[in-house]
Amino acid sequence: MLELSLFSAFLVGLLGGGHCVGMCGGIVGAVTMTLPQSKPKLGFIFSYNSGRIVSYGLAGLLAGFLGASSLFLDHVLPVQKILYGLASGMLVLLGLYLAGIWHGVTYLERIGVALWVRLQPYSKRFLPVQTLSQGFLVGAIWGWLPCGLVYSVLIAAIATGNALDGGLLMLVFGVGTLPTLLAMGMTAVKLKKALQNIWLRRLSGLIVLYFGVAGLWRLLY
Repeated sequence: MLELSLFSAFLVGLLGGGHCVGMCGGIVGAVTMTLPQSKPKLGFIFSYNSGRIVSYGLAGLLAGFLGASSLFLDHVLPVQKILYGLASGMLVLLGLYLAGIWHGVTYLERIGVALWVRLQPYSKRFLPVQTLSQGFLVGAIWGWLPCGLVYSVLIAAIATGNALDGGLLMLVFGVGTLPTLLAMGMTAVKLKKALQNIWLRRLSGLIVLYFGVAGLWRLLY
């Protein structure tokens, strides 16, 4: 199931471009506009996206560890089955989101508002970005921005029941988001439009939805 989950997480990151544009477009634009004209944009854009993805990986490690810690209750509750069902259920929700059928995962963004309010002011210490390390640190803070897609995959990371698997799942999701956000920073309009094509999103959403439904079917039967 992990291999299918990794593939699904990558698709969600890659084709969740419309959500990424709405959530992160302003941050990308603001940071990019403050760069000195003499410095190449791509390196800086890659640096703060790298910081963001590292934060995703760290969050995935913590989520996977939480899932692993719950396994000590396996003698009381069927924890493994519960985690498996949770992962499959999140794939169903993410598939519905990608296909444009239901955007319920965005309601999860309310969960992290309190944490983001505390972290966001620290990013001002590194603005305007002048070095690659500053870009990385801004991105590392940016990685904790409340995001329904991130939280959905993070719940799936809990369901892996393993810290390393949870971290890997979030890293793969982060890598999936990279093309859209790099394109956004470099104003590559054609790539952004291709990734947001409605039929491509629907097909990918149905694939992710299939993995989730298949997982729930195995659990029930």
